[in-house]
Amino acid sequence: MIRFFFLLPLIMCAIWWSYLNSKGFTAKQGLKGFLYIFAFNAIIIGFFVIMLFVTH
Repeated sequence: MIRFFFLLPLIMCAIWWSYLNSKGFTAKQGLKGFLYIFAFNAIIIGFFVIMLFVTH
């Protein structure tokens, strides 16, 4: 399952990018959203990695 963690931010960024395009915004205007996505995913992935080490 860990090998699929990289898909989470990619999927979320793709959804965010398509939302921006549908509303007529550029990716540069939505940069803050991309940063929030990467920060959120870093926290989630970090949590799962810590839980993996704690439970082994």
